[in-house]
Amino acid sequence: MSSSEKAPAYLGLGSVLAVALCTLWLALVGHLDLYINPRYDLFTIVLAAVAVPASVAGLVAVARGHGHAHDDADGHGHGGAHAHEHEHGGAHAHEHEHEHGGAHAHAHVDETAYEHGSDAARAVRRRAPGAARITRGVVGGIAAAATVGVTVAMLVLPPTTLSARTAQQRSVDTPTLSNATGTQDVALLGSEGVDTSEYGVKDWAALIRQTTDTTALVGKPVELSGFVVPGSDGSFTLTRFVISCCAVDAQPVGLGVVVDGPVPDADQWVRVTGKLAANPDQSADARIVIRAATVRDIDQPSDPYEY
Repeated sequence: MSSSEKAPAYLGLGSVLAVALCTLWLALVGHLDLYINPRYDLFTIVLAAVAVPASVAGLVAVARGHGHAHDDADGHGHGGAHAHEHEHGGAHAHEHEHEHGGAHAHAHVDETAYEHGSDAARAVRRRAPGAARITRGVVGGIAAAATVGVTVAMLVLPPTTLSARTAQQRSVDTPTLSNATGTQDVALLGSEGVDTSEYGVKDWAALIRQTTDTTALVGKPVELSGFVVPGSDGSFTLTRFVISCCAVDAQPVGLGVVVDGPVPDADQWVRVTGKLAANPDQSADARIVIRAATVRDIDQPSDPYEY
């Protein structure tokens, strides 16, 4: 098998190796949680650790297999040529013994025509795979460059979290995206005697969405952190992304915040202290908002997602 035919195997195994090494690097520097749910960390790391030696072994096997295939091809070629010569010689001798001069000349003409036809056919076959090899080489080169580029970017560029723009594109603060509550019983959220000090944006958003009578929530104190998705009329949405499996399926959840002062910039992380209040905008879907007492800028937390 030629080198061009081996190229897909090299590219596939090399891509697996690159992804596995990037995964282990992210785990080593503590950035893996920016891409997947922490509960899958161990599983992902084990798979990556297995993939590294497996892909290396595969690359070695492909390289050695290429050499053996070449040797076998040469051996068969020489053997075939020898056998052809032997058969041709035997046939020629047999023909010489049993045929007369006219028949021998006729056979020689036929043999010459056959050889010319075979040469032409071989030339056509050589030209046809040439274009295919060029196409495979170009596609393989592009794929290899993309793999190397992504790998270098993951190792060199600083990781970034999902932004306010992404939250708006995924319809932040919609009923279908705000019902994720993990293993907690929504009916108990906000009940008397239940400690709500550890509730996050996800919990409060789910509670507000699923509570029929929200008047019982009015006046409850909250202290929450998230990033800003600007709204209108002196308001914004305090937003967090909830990850079920990985960043690809991240869903934005948020709580409307009403402030008396200026609205912070988009994507700014803030800590909001205030109380739940009825939404002054009666036409809005959200019935409850946070009437902010203080809005303080903070740094992005090391783990910006909720789960």
